[in-house]
Amino acid sequence: MHVIALASRKGGVGKTTLTAHLAVEAERAGIGRVAIADVDPQGGLAGWFNARAAEAPVFVDVSKGLSATVKACRKAGFALLLIDTPPAVTETISSVIAHADLVVVPVRPSPNDLRAVGSTVDLVRQSGKPMVFVINQVTARAKITGEAAIALSQHGTVAPSMLASRVDFATSMTDGRTAGELDPSSKSAAEVRVLWTYLIDRLTGGTRG
Repeated sequence: MHVIALASRKGGVGKTTLTAHLAVEAERAGIGRVAIADVDPQGGLAGWFNARAAEAPVFVDVSKGLSATVKACRKAGFALLLIDTPPAVTETISSVIAHADLVVVPVRPSPNDLRAVGSTVDLVRQSGKPMVFVINQVTARAKITGEAAIALSQHGTVAPSMLASRVDFATSMTDGRTAGELDPSSKSAAEVRVLWTYLIDRLTGGTRG
């Protein structure tokens, strides 16, 4: 089982939205059973799941501790566990990162987000876990997007697929769906597909199946 943590000390960067979209896309792409966990006290991912009609991905309870949850997911035969984290550097985030095979750090292309990314980078580096930045909520043709990619590349790997700032990402979340479920042919759905393909290749070394 692969474990992906979505982490950033900055709020509003799209961790919950990205967690939900990657989970749905991973299952659609055929990885196997996918589980999601929410360790953010705000409970955004839990709220999304509760509004969802589809049974997959499976929402798992972390009340007995993260280690127990990860162990139970492995035993149950899940292929992937995605974990949404709170926007703060806490012991909880440290524990999540310790269990992760890959840490995905969403970053908006803004000066405030770029300044705030340092503490997250330090935490992941201390763990020795691989990390990928995902530039999120991108405005078309904005100069700062390229500047953000260059700045982030000084700290680690930047995913080649960026996610644009589009209404369908937000609107789909309100009733427990994703942009790809609203319209599989949308640009947003295509961006998520490309991003997931990149991430699973990172996890498997390009060997899937």
